[in-house]
Amino acid sequence: MRTAELPAPEPQALAASRALLDRIGAELAGAANWISFARYMELALHEPGLGYYAAGARKFGAGGDFITAPELSPLFGRALARQIAQILQPGEAILEFGAGTGALAASVLGDLSVPYFILETSSELKQRQKQRLGGNVQWLDQLPRSFRGVMLANEVADAMPVHALAWTRAGILERGVCANEGQLAWSDRPAGGPVLAHATELEIELPSSGRYETELALFARAWMRSLGRFLERGAILVIDYGFSAREFFHPQRSMGTLACHYRHRMHGDPFYLPGLQDITAHVDFSALARAATDAGLAVLGYASQAQFLVNCGITDLLAGENPEDTKRYLPAAAAAQKLLSPSEMGELFKVLAVGKGVKDSLLGFIRGDRSGTL
Repeated sequence: MRTAELPAPEPQALAASRALLDRIGAELAGAANWISFARYMELALHEPGLGYYAAGARKFGAGGDFITAPELSPLFGRALARQIAQILQPGEAILEFGAGTGALAASVLGDLSVPYFILETSSELKQRQKQRLGGNVQWLDQLPRSFRGVMLANEVADAMPVHALAWTRAGILERGVCANEGQLAWSDRPAGGPVLAHATELEIELPSSGRYETELALFARAWMRSLGRFLERGAILVIDYGFSAREFFHPQRSMGTLACHYRHRMHGDPFYLPGLQDITAHVDFSALARAATDAGLAVLGYASQAQFLVNCGITDLLAGENPEDTKRYLPAAAAAQKLLSPSEMGELFKVLAVGKGVKDSLLGFIRGDRSGTL
């Protein structure tokens, strides 16, 4: 979709985007007019007071830019609660990262009575969560020193900054950002340092065009390793859209996976209205799994979202709804269809479980476990 077809922002939102552009411009001026795309993505999404997730614009739901699975239906959270209940031991808790509107916490806490913590970086979202959840949840400003229980990351990893790379006949380039005639633009330079070291580990097949673009999720790997250091016992559940490495770096995916979301429209220009749109990349679940094992965690399961939810009994939960109450049942059935359909969220979204001290086979992976593909 061309950005010219996207709806125009309100004057206040446009002013906020221009303020972020000034901030990005100042950083470019102090860095010889070049920053990595990972740094740009960090500024665009997380710069205090200005970034997409750090400012006050509505992001989720019909009035925002996208709708997540927990907002589609409480059946998602209720099915997930069954998996959580199997993992938790007495005295343990749930810690959710980036809880959005609080929809997932509300659904899970409707079926489980356990301590629930949220680590949220957006002050606007934190206020929405507090209005919805009240005193049933405690909010954290930083990771605890140790944790026992279940950590949830639903559509979190896809918004972590990624390095953008290009394989060419001349070598591996890092795609960065520059200012060109007053506009933000792509700018390539030879990759170096840790980025090049990790890039050379990938088996990239150069297409006939002579150029292959993709992303390297070093931030997500570091995040997973940090979680492994303070998880004493329990599991981490990562739910997001993405692939194993073989699919992620497939020869046919030569344009990468970067995508932007603005007012329920997806497009490919990450420089359009910085701070007002979401910028994401698909998750490399193989990289997350390797980072987890490096941190002393075990891979407990990996499956499509549809298979995971079916294993956790989402169809039984739907069957428990009264079909004669059409105002309630028909939306629930439509939402379940979207969560499970291969052409919707069922196949593109995956669930990865890693953990420590969990001996039983997890309910969500009793059938269709794809851990062997990681």
